[in-house]
Amino acid sequence: HSATVQSLFLLMLQALKDATVLSPCSWFVPTRSKFSKSRIPETIFEERSKEHEKYGGDPEQPHKLHIVTRVKSAMRRPYWEKNIVKYFGLQKAHKPVIHKNTPSVNNQLKIIKHLIRIQPLKTPHGLPSEEDMADTYINSKGELIVRRLLQPVDNKAIES
Repeated sequence: HSATVQSLFLLMLQALKDATVLSPCSWFVPTRSKFSKSRIPETIFEERSKEHEKYGGDPEQPHKLHIVTRVKSAMRRPYWEKNIVKYFGLQKAHKPVIHKNTPSVNNQLKIIKHLIRIQPLKTPHGLPSEEDMADTYINSKGELIVRRLLQPVDNKAIES
């Protein structure tokens, strides 16, 4: 009789132990982790030269300028992402801004890569001269087009 009471008592203790273990509340997020700067792993910033073929780039001749366009809002984003958006002049959405293709610029752009679109600036007609800079525009394919005004034809040059 005492053996059955003892085994029943042990079963009750085991059931109480299992019941008192509280599972952590899944919706509770500490405020500190929510607003402190994220720790971005260094692997994100490593050189990825093998991906040039994947995106149609040439590792030997990289483009010199980026066309950076903000396509998503910076609202409800951390303060450091808002600061980078402001630093690069991307406050207006869908307004392209040109920046150099340098490692320091690229490291900053990687932090806000989910908010922006980056295209290489192509110059199919070559780089414009100082006089032609006022007549240039960027088309939707990311090409710098020089809209040259027609000059009067010199008849003497045609005859000779």
